[in-house]
Amino acid sequence: MDSQIDEQIYSPIEKTEDVTDKKCPNCAATVVYDPATRGMLCEYCGYRKELPAADSGDAVVELDFDAAEHLESFDWGVDKKVVICSSCAGESVYDALETAAVCAFCGSTNVMPSATEKSIAPGGVCPFEIPINNAGELFGKWLKRKIFTPSAAKRQAKPESFVGVYLPYWTFDTSTTSTFSGQAGFDRRVKRGDRVETVTDWRRVSGIYQEMIDDFTVVASKKNESSGVKRAEPFVFSKLVPYRPELVAGFVAERYSVGLKDGWTKAQSGITERLKRNIEGYIKKKWNADRARCQSLSTVFDNVTYKYILVPVWLSSFTYKNKVYQFVVNGQTGKVGGKAPISALRVAIAILLGIILLALILNYS
Repeated sequence: MDSQIDEQIYSPIEKTEDVTDKKCPNCAATVVYDPATRGMLCEYCGYRKELPAADSGDAVVELDFDAAEHLESFDWGVDKKVVICSSCAGESVYDALETAAVCAFCGSTNVMPSATEKSIAPGGVCPFEIPINNAGELFGKWLKRKIFTPSAAKRQAKPESFVGVYLPYWTFDTSTTSTFSGQAGFDRRVKRGDRVETVTDWRRVSGIYQEMIDDFTVVASKKNESSGVKRAEPFVFSKLVPYRPELVAGFVAERYSVGLKDGWTKAQSGITERLKRNIEGYIKKKWNADRARCQSLSTVFDNVTYKYILVPVWLSSFTYKNKVYQFVVNGQTGKVGGKAPISALRVAIAILLGIILLALILNYS
């Protein structure tokens, strides 16, 4: 299908603070979402406001994939301005009165105005639960355990530099019916001389396997799909709530750069790999086999629905020896992800010490 969604491929970031009672009644400063209390907070005078609990029947709506072009909303409820980072090409969308001077992804100050305006609003949000101070502590502990990371790099990676970012995800539900062929393996013990070996007898099998797939996720960001974000998963989708501007007030929200159709293509590939593993388990159970191989399968995907959602991360980046390193703290669970720089000298010393220790052990054994 020629979806309207896939004709608009962006890689921007949005900041939404234009919400009801946005201004603090005490000092007129901007009120933002506070992960620690799950309410609104004025960071200047301490004013707090509780958010109403979701209605008992309130749920994130699953959208029909085939009718996607008719169901998307572009209403974030905010007038926006867009800036683009000349260093990493990331686009950021902020409230019209906000000042944007630093790119949330690479930390560059080389940002300039952009003419891009449109953005699809998400259907659901997983709100932040980990406050920024906790995120910094968790990151500090994680970095201390990286014994091969140079001290100079550790000094540059400052926990206080984290920015709260909502990342875009597609989630897909579908019922699957797969025709498969493969092999069931049956082990037996065989004595060969003084040794007893395990020999597997393989038998060809085939059949039909059905499975309902719920909330298969695809990172909708080309910038972050292969970054530390995957290392900080999973997110708790049972805590997903319908989108409200209050939940993203004070945070950056990246707009998707992987379109719906591309997202579904990635999902099909991932779902097929999952089905292959599950079919091998099915073969073992059905034929009472010790081993299994799923050699080929053909799958029909029915009743495909999707959601466009935002998930919370604390994001930090720093440059070490002209290379940008990005670190992520899961805003729900506190799990840290990222790839720290490695000192070749430290690795060489560790290997040398290991060789010396091994030689000493062999010498005294």
